[in-house]
Amino acid sequence: MNRTPDEDLQGPHTADSNAGATRAVNIVGERIALGPFRRDLIPVYQRWINDFATMRTYDTPRPVTAEQATAWYEEQTTKEQITRFTVYELATWRPIGKTALYDIDFHHRSAEFGIIIGEPDYRGKGYGSEATLLTLDYAFTALNLHNVFLTVAEFNQAGRRAYAKAGFREFGRRRQCWMMGGHLWDEIYMDCLATEFSSPVLGRVFVPDQANPSTPKVPRDEEE
Repeated sequence: MNRTPDEDLQGPHTADSNAGATRAVNIVGERIALGPFRRDLIPVYQRWINDFATMRTYDTPRPVTAEQATAWYEEQTTKEQITRFTVYELATWRPIGKTALYDIDFHHRSAEFGIIIGEPDYRGKGYGSEATLLTLDYAFTALNLHNVFLTVAEFNQAGRRAYAKAGFREFGRRRQCWMMGGHLWDEIYMDCLATEFSSPVLGRVFVPDQANPSTPKVPRDEEE
């Protein structure tokens, strides 16, 4: 039986091989899939944002009401310069996090990357690295971007390892601008280039159609 949207809001699930049939999914990897944001998951996104343990490495933690979360959802899903994905665990189709490309610039072929693994029991197990890798695949292979960058706090060791595993490299720092645990830490800048990236999934999707020898060729217009 397919899982209902309400069941997505309840936390851990049992595996369901047919659950993905009810969801819009864009990219399927080995253990996770990326799909668009969903209005019925606003309470889940709100719960992640209100988890200070989650947000301590991402932004200044602030309490977010249901009304604020809905307004945020409406704003974020209508901006052309932002693409957001919900991250699902394939085994259960549980939403476990979200990724985003910000300030997408098609002229300069650049964007900024962000990720949250909102469910604590899915951290430190490689899900963040794969979600990062698949989002980069979308940026470079589907959008034809060339440079994607991010910022990460110096103390965020798990995040730095996940980003490096996905292909990001440090290129600079903003010194002592992040307070945590009574100490000031650097903000690290990392980026990845399309020329340094190998597509894990979409390189098999975004390819020209193969010519069929039995199909007659469409004649070109005669030159004048």
